[in-house]
Amino acid sequence: MKRRARVSKRGGVRKGRAAAPASVKSASPAGARGRIKVGVVYGGRSVEHEVSLVSARAIMEALDPRRYAVVPILVGKDGRWPARQVERLLGRSSGLDVVIPMIHGTDGEDGALQGLLTLAGVPFVGSAVLGSAVGMDKAVMKSLLVDAGLPTVRHRVLLWPEFEADPAGAAVITERHCGLPLFVKPANGGSSVGVSKVRDRDGLEPALRLAFRYDRKVIAERAVDAREIECSVLGNDRPEASVLGEIVPAGEFYDYAAKYQDTGSRLIIPAPLEPEQEALGRDLAIKAFQALDLSGMARVDLFLDRATGGLFVNEVNTLPGFTPISMYPKLWAASGLAFPKLVDRLVRLAFERRRQREDLVTEYRPADQPARSASRTSSCRR
Repeated sequence: MKRRARVSKRGGVRKGRAAAPASVKSASPAGARGRIKVGVVYGGRSVEHEVSLVSARAIMEALDPRRYAVVPILVGKDGRWPARQVERLLGRSSGLDVVIPMIHGTDGEDGALQGLLTLAGVPFVGSAVLGSAVGMDKAVMKSLLVDAGLPTVRHRVLLWPEFEADPAGAAVITERHCGLPLFVKPANGGSSVGVSKVRDRDGLEPALRLAFRYDRKVIAERAVDAREIECSVLGNDRPEASVLGEIVPAGEFYDYAAKYQDTGSRLIIPAPLEPEQEALGRDLAIKAFQALDLSGMARVDLFLDRATGGLFVNEVNTLPGFTPISMYPKLWAASGLAFPKLVDRLVRLAFERRRQREDLVTEYRPADQPARSASRTSSCRR
């Protein structure tokens, strides 16, 4: 039997079975008031609305009622927040200790909701505003990954004005840069909605037009004959990587139908890889997480080139699905961290990040008054 590579809390690689992450030693606000009050925000104006409903249901069922009091906060499919839901989230009587955002895609995964919760002073699960926005925008994400020296597939970013002015010209330039076949996708989106695989020149312009229906920014990237490998990352400043999994899509690629409608797709956990490949894949996942300044959780999607055996970082999802077929919780379960424990860990990470933020100095202090700085140093070490 092959030994699996293991990534330590500090991101180093060592041999052995992937261990479940250690618990976070951070104070929760339960104590005197009893159960922790958790708001779960879901639904929203997104093409992933239905996926969000399933993820939120799974999260709420996983929260131990002896420790958590769950407050469901449903946002309409039109993006409107009913007065009752606003009161539940931001009202004076809400008393929420922490929020778990489960709105996939627009407004819930792109930093908008995270900004609102930051202004309201409510701790929340997952990445902050910057990490969420970067994780949603594949064009910015790719730039940061390249800047960090991580291997990515050759790609090109197009804006709507360029395509609108000369669709045929934009298609020609894109083909020259990326080659064929290639994939075209909205820069901001999820669940492979609006994604097309283009095999010839005639199919490129229609694929670009389709992607522009969903976003003003589109990314085209060279299609690689590759296996689709995924890794779940968990943590804040010292993220940890799960075992790796492989997706074998029912169709030519893992689109929306293959993910949620076609039962022919297969998830292989752990992925059948050589120890060196698994070690490298998990190391790349952690480095991508850190390069994008993420926190809490993320699913990192990798390509394993069938011809060369090389690994590429494809995308990073900062708010992965929590449905019964979702890779993120499945990979952690295979790593020894069951679903309820995973949700509990995410809540604790939210409190840890909030405490770190509160320890920061937010006013000018002369250099001869270092007391606050020293307090922050000792707090961050706890």
